[in-house]
Amino acid sequence: MSYAIGQLGWSTLINIIGLHQVYFYLPPAPKPGQDCFPDLIEKMAFWGLSTIGVVAAVGRLWDAFTDPIIANSSDRFSSRFGRRIPFLFLGGVPSAVFCWLIFVPPHNYISSTNLVWMTGCMLLFYLFLTVYVTPFFALIPELGHTPEERLNLSTYISVTYALGIIVASTEPMIANVFKSNFVFDTDISVQTLVSRQYALGILCVFATICMYFPVFSIHEKTYCEAEASSVPFREAIFLTFKNKNFLYFALSDLCYFLALTILTTGISYYVTVLLELEREFVTQLLTVMLLVSFAFYPVVNWVAKKIGKKKTVLFGFYVFLVLFLSIYFIGKDELPLPPYIQGYLIVAVAAIPIAILGILPNAILADIAELDSLKTGSKREGLFYAGRTFMQKLGQTLAVLVFSTVILLGFDRETKKNVSPTVTGILPPSVSEPKSESEKNLKGETKISMESTICKVEEVEAGGELVVRLTGPLASAFCLLAIFLFGKYKEDETLEEIAKIRGN
Repeated sequence: MSYAIGQLGWSTLINIIGLHQVYFYLPPAPKPGQDCFPDLIEKMAFWGLSTIGVVAAVGRLWDAFTDPIIANSSDRFSSRFGRRIPFLFLGGVPSAVFCWLIFVPPHNYISSTNLVWMTGCMLLFYLFLTVYVTPFFALIPELGHTPEERLNLSTYISVTYALGIIVASTEPMIANVFKSNFVFDTDISVQTLVSRQYALGILCVFATICMYFPVFSIHEKTYCEAEASSVPFREAIFLTFKNKNFLYFALSDLCYFLALTILTTGISYYVTVLLELEREFVTQLLTVMLLVSFAFYPVVNWVAKKIGKKKTVLFGFYVFLVLFLSIYFIGKDELPLPPYIQGYLIVAVAAIPIAILGILPNAILADIAELDSLKTGSKREGLFYAGRTFMQKLGQTLAVLVFSTVILLGFDRETKKNVSPTVTGILPPSVSEPKSESEKNLKGETKISMESTICKVEEVEAGGELVVRLTGPLASAFCLLAIFLFGKYKEDETLEEIAKIRGN
């Protein structure tokens, strides 16, 4: 249980980033009567790519270097506290601190300093989160000594990962409490900004506490079957990715997380732009989805034992495929259902694959890692989970880059039609009318910071609405690729070889 609570902690952090970062730095324009939110960075970077997408990509490239290094260091590490727990101790607090600082830029207006700040904090956040998460996952095959025990562990941490999504999604509710009961600034946009920062700070403190449960309660030397690896770093990397089952599994994971992250990144847009509901409704939807998914957990365990983990996962992929395609149609006037009901139906269906893909992939990877260890004599669980984590992060990065760029380009096309762009949160008075470049530079950031901001209310969103809809079919294309790749994983052969070598 303590191990699973640790997952609740880091799940809260990573879902704070997944659910809120793009919406925080790329806010849609408010509809009449809604509060506005300050623009903090330039939206477009270069070649039509969004700034937030480019920054996310840089963070994941950084992960490309740190993941295998941390994993190999953990595999080869030895101490009286074990080889995983010391890394968890080191990574917990810094990852939570830098997660919060990502949302606390130095200025409350558009500034290059904000961009540098966000990028630096993001790199440090991912570094320390990797220090925690990669050794954390490597404990699964060490704490779980049989396939059944590993499946149970995967189920427990799947539950707490889902709870982390719910916890992270409560930010709008907590922020509203702060905004209603405290006055941080007379400017309503800054009031909203600071309220959100306090809310995110509370969530990060909660995450920190959870992350240290396994540190102080798991005695690794007592519970874990493990010994330090003696394989050199480069050879360990080569042996890990030489495993074909792992390679297909990891590439499938990349495509799946690319598709899933498009959905999770876009959920605030789906609710506010397509369904035209308040952003607080996101919390209700995610809570319903995850509570319903919990009800399916015993069913998933039972079905996986009856027909196998691979067939169950493929079924989950196909359900997701249909779900992604349905995003294109939600909120249309032709649908007879109210927006609230549409939202609840979507998350109710999503609960099934969420339950399946939340439990089984970790158990499958534990089987792959165990067979590799039995055949090679080298315990490299850390590198296997680092490889999966890297593929997940790469998929999430590409999703943020693709989603934010598609959204931004779609709304930019609306701007060229002289229509208020849906994705411009606020405009300062000093740039609300066309001016020469020299005049803009002369006014600069100082004038922006000294004047109150004016909300640019959305007038027409036809083009912007279309690109939001198209993100669903786009995600479905990556889901199809995930199905193809995962189909090449040979589950029966893997389990038979494990049983044969162990003499069962």
